[in-house]
Amino acid sequence: MIGMIGLILSLSLIIILAYNGYSTIITAPLIALLTVLIIGGESSTHLMVHYTEIYMGGFSNFVKNYFPIFLTGAIFAKLMEEVMYAKSIANFITNNLGKDKTILALVLAGALLTYGGVSLFTVAFVLYPIANVLFKESNIPKRLIPGTIALGAFTFTMTALPGTPEIQNVIPMRYFGTDTFSAPLIGIVASLLMLTLGMTWLTYRVKKAELNLEGYGNHFIENSNIDSKDPPNIFVALAPILIIFTSNLFFSKVFYKLIDGSYLNKYNLTLDNVSGTWSVIISIVIAISFIILLNSKKISNLNNVINGGISNSFLPLLSSSAIVGYGSVIKSLPVFITLQSIILHISSNPIVSEALSVNIICGITASASGGLTITLDSLAHTFIAMSNTLNISPQIMHRIASLASGGLDTLPHNGAVITTLAICGLTHKDSYKDIFITSVLIPIFVTTIIVIVTSIYYT
Repeated sequence: MIGMIGLILSLSLIIILAYNGYSTIITAPLIALLTVLIIGGESSTHLMVHYTEIYMGGFSNFVKNYFPIFLTGAIFAKLMEEVMYAKSIANFITNNLGKDKTILALVLAGALLTYGGVSLFTVAFVLYPIANVLFKESNIPKRLIPGTIALGAFTFTMTALPGTPEIQNVIPMRYFGTDTFSAPLIGIVASLLMLTLGMTWLTYRVKKAELNLEGYGNHFIENSNIDSKDPPNIFVALAPILIIFTSNLFFSKVFYKLIDGSYLNKYNLTLDNVSGTWSVIISIVIAISFIILLNSKKISNLNNVINGGISNSFLPLLSSSAIVGYGSVIKSLPVFITLQSIILHISSNPIVSEALSVNIICGITASASGGLTITLDSLAHTFIAMSNTLNISPQIMHRIASLASGGLDTLPHNGAVITTLAICGLTHKDSYKDIFITSVLIPIFVTTIIVIVTSIYYT
């Protein structure tokens, strides 16, 4: 009981500090060590071991496994912005749907960008300038922008849509020997449900604002970055996204299925463990090369653009790594074993156990990638053993894990939430309600439906 209370206090403190703008890079290790002091028992006398070995062990392991994804994704996003491909995609969608479909246009633009490999941490930077002008022209309250961005970037293209290269769909591959296209039918159904329910909510909010005669609001229109330059042709702008999709499909489904991976035995790995991650990295690098070659004369200073992408990768990588480190410390405490035991005893069905475990740990860490890594590090072998007894495919376990990571992760202290609100110049009080509905409540509802139906099928 003391351990559970301490865990709740630890989580509450992180949320409070996040509300006040403190970075998890600083707060995560401090609160992790404070939690050890409160509930660590005998281990509370070994704080430096918990910091240098356990916290930094989890931190560095996440960097080792996923730095290439964050790095290449951020450079790709910076290049898409520099050569105006992102702007072309966003403008094409909004212009063809019309002002009365502003919400849908922004959601689809965000979805297309994230599905194309742009990190959800950077989508807000790309979309906000355009969204700000469009919402003003359509007289839609500015406070709805963060919730709209969240629906397009933090939900179905992050966890559900088959083939998405987002890190939340990449992480399970290492544990289940799968690829990003795992359980496509489940992913497509979940995506459609999230999109439909999310749009229903945001449309309701717009209509309610209209009835209350609430317009855009008295907000200053910042430099919108929408200049007089014409963006590239939409087909050219979409080419890098198509390259990532087709390359990822080829390498994960064809190339790495044909080569001999026995050389990995000396590294205690199999090709199934790493080929999915390798496929995503190679695909993004090919897309980056395509953009650079096609726009070599248009990019005035390639070195600055690449350095900008590198810089953009550090904060989300370090924030996620810090949360993983925090989770590693929590995982080392007796209270985690108690929590894990409670979750596993709720159901003998691995689908239910996995969904609950991932969602709860992602909530504790406020990170989909961090919570997913911590959970699968601890329990993947258990889930695999349980699923084998019921003949449940690893692909289904992959998709359920990915879906479950996109629920409680976007609590108020989530890094992407804080970043998006800061970019939009809004507060949690202004806009978090819509973020919560679109990226927490609806994904949990959809995942619950998927889990129930799938569990019934396999029992």
